[in-house]
Amino acid sequence: MEHLDLQKTISCMDTIISLRIYGERAKYVFKKVKAELFKLEKKLSRFMRDSDISRINHSAGKDYADISVETCDILSDAIRLGVITEGLFDITVAPLADLWNYKNSFRVPLEDDIRSALSYVNYHDILLNSKNKTAALRRMGQAIDLGGIGKGYAGDRCIKILAEYGITSAFISIGGNVSTLGNNPNGSRWCVGIQHPRDNNSLIGSVKVTDKAVVTSGDYERYFIDDYGNRRHHILSPVTGYPADSGLISATVIYDNAVIADALSTAVFIGGIEKGLSYMSCFPEAEAILVDKNLKIHITNGLKESFKASVDIEASDIIVL
Repeated sequence: MEHLDLQKTISCMDTIISLRIYGERAKYVFKKVKAELFKLEKKLSRFMRDSDISRINHSAGKDYADISVETCDILSDAIRLGVITEGLFDITVAPLADLWNYKNSFRVPLEDDIRSALSYVNYHDILLNSKNKTAALRRMGQAIDLGGIGKGYAGDRCIKILAEYGITSAFISIGGNVSTLGNNPNGSRWCVGIQHPRDNNSLIGSVKVTDKAVVTSGDYERYFIDDYGNRRHHILSPVTGYPADSGLISATVIYDNAVIADALSTAVFIGGIEKGLSYMSCFPEAEAILVDKNLKIHITNGLKESFKASVDIEASDIIVL
């Protein structure tokens, strides 16, 4: 008999992926999931030379590129979510991301350079032919980056494979993007911790879920402090070209589809509470945990019973939306 409880950690998609799979076929199904993750990375990473996304970016303004079914699906989702979020979720932000270059640079780019990079950001310039499985970008210099949706897509694909092979209990974390299948084997709901945005060593709370994705966007993941003491984080606004400044420092979205949770967490973080809630209204079962600059925690009504704040959080700091 194969493992009933399999725990594995792999490095893929430029992050650490942790999996817990329960069931008699856990070891066998893990191999299927692992293969899927590496296959998706080869198609969706703009940093891999022969990926679908790299070929689209390389052909920008010149020609269409042939793409896989998976790439076609994720681009279709991204365009739809761009429409829903009024462009606050935009996968054509790659020129901006390259300019800010958070991995190697610790300086704010020149305003003229930001304005120039921003002129290339427009998801309406993604030309997708779903029938022929081809895609293009309208103008040279444009580029796609799936960092705000790729991990969600991978999470959904993994959950689908696990379910197809009869797994009924699993927990996957792709760089902090959590996808759950069923309940914990003991019958209780999965308990997912929410990182404290100002204390790396603690949680601000936790949420109990079943068959849900839990995705957080925050200003604490990658950032630098500029010469004036401002925190310059990696979540860039497609409107201003600068790090988003909506009053939120963390936005967590809980939904049964990780692609949507992934994109929504970004858009809500960039747009702020009021706009964010309007976008979420398109997905009535989506819930959110939003932390503002004063460390007040705003939770949507559906989380009143399932969200638990950390012991050092005052009840007055929790606001039900």
